[in-house]
Amino acid sequence: MTDDTASARSTGRAAGATTATANAPAPERRSPMLEVAGLSAWYGEARVLSDVTIDVGPGEVVTLVGRNGAGKTTLLRSVMGLHRQTEGAVTLDGADLGKRSADARARAGIGWVPDDRGIYASLTVGENLLLPPVVHPDAWPLERVYEFFPVLHERRDFPGTRLSGGEQQMLAMARVLRMGSRLLLLDEPSEGLAPVIVQRIGEIIREIKGQGVGVLLVEQNVKFASTVADRHYLLAQGQVVEHLGNDDFRAREGELLTYLGM
Repeated sequence: MTDDTASARSTGRAAGATTATANAPAPERRSPMLEVAGLSAWYGEARVLSDVTIDVGPGEVVTLVGRNGAGKTTLLRSVMGLHRQTEGAVTLDGADLGKRSADARARAGIGWVPDDRGIYASLTVGENLLLPPVVHPDAWPLERVYEFFPVLHERRDFPGTRLSGGEQQMLAMARVLRMGSRLLLLDEPSEGLAPVIVQRIGEIIREIKGQGVGVLLVEQNVKFASTVADRHYLLAQGQVVEHLGNDDFRAREGELLTYLGM
């Protein structure tokens, strides 16, 4: 056991001293859309994820919370098929994705929104939206995207370089919804944004959730996470050390902030 993992398990409840099954029942769970079972991942010989098991239901927001280096982004990349040095199972609606490429996983309905948002700066907002192919019958038509994200309609002829950080985040989310993604992987969507924009991103996530889209969210902002998520997995040194429902997560906000050093 590494020193950091030992620390995570000895700093009380906020550090994940027990798993969700040790002293209390796990939070109520829906029939899963995404299931990750026994996932481990490596960079070269360095193991960064160890036997991770999580799930996300349709219309559910689940966060991955942990210190920098805990393996949160690697987990998202592994689910998307962008990190291939893995073992374990990843399924979407019961279909095994283990041998599928990132492109194939996108066609199956997984949408990736990285922390840098991946906006094509030389293209307009409208061109960014139209560039990816439609991969699912539930894809949002452009009219629906613009109705849901009116600021993107206003800036549809603007190049990506002229968008604010919050507008870029909205564009990145809108792009995968227009493709037909049913499960969104969001990496730090609130990072670097003004509080009023973070509030709007939260509203968008809740509205998307209400339409049956699942969201797996990496988030360091504990207060923001508690306003959008149903459940939370606490990671330390590449392992899930605790699984919390949102009521418990909110009740322990101060402990979690201390543990995360925030």
